[in-house]
Amino acid sequence: MSPTPSSPSTAAGTKRERRKEARPGELLEAALDLFVEKGFAATRVDEVAARAGVSKGTLFLYFPSKEELFKAVVRENIAGRFAEWNSELESFVGTTSEILRYCYQVWWERIGCTKASGITKLMLSEAQNFPEIAQFYQQEVILPGQALIRRILERGVARGEFRPVNLDYAVYLVLAPMIFLMLWKHSLGACVPDSLDMTPEQYIETQADNILHGLCVRPEAPATSTAAGTLPSDPPPLPPSSTHSRTP
Repeated sequence: MSPTPSSPSTAAGTKRERRKEARPGELLEAALDLFVEKGFAATRVDEVAARAGVSKGTLFLYFPSKEELFKAVVRENIAGRFAEWNSELESFVGTTSEILRYCYQVWWERIGCTKASGITKLMLSEAQNFPEIAQFYQQEVILPGQALIRRILERGVARGEFRPVNLDYAVYLVLAPMIFLMLWKHSLGACVPDSLDMTPEQYIETQADNILHGLCVRPEAPATSTAAGTLPSDPPPLPPSSTHSRTP
């Protein structure tokens, strides 16, 4: 017996259900595009709704305000990843230098080279004008991000791989290349004629090398004695003074 085909009304209903389930994601994608293109202040919710193909009223069914829409965009693209990244750190097998390089690689693939990296430029430009948004971003992005980097550095110090450093400031040492690349991608690069010649992956690799060169503990060279009983690093003995060689 051949299966009974579904009626047109049933198929249409199923399609509407699928469309309804997809709407939040479509709205978030449209909002990310516009926030990165125009900034928070200049983006209007009716523009977001139009780009997502829905009415403004439909948008407000899912997100009651532009502020809540922006928060959802940040959680979807950045803040919601910290649980995953912390879990990866817990299960990582390898040296702390390898972890740090891996973190740079993953950050670039999942954030840096995507549209989501434009959120950082937006916050740098507009945080002062929107204290509620700034407070939210601090709590859900900046503080968790700093805590994750600090855990990596603490691991290196505890295992004797990194030399003891001021972790409060070393965190910013690790963050600086990320911030630079996001600004380069969304702002500075347009002002520099040779911007297309810079390869982000090579830049990250170079910065990781420099950071690890400063952080990693170097094994001390074994002390070897010479025939005269002095270390190679010791200065040569001074010749006897001419006054000492005279007889009274």
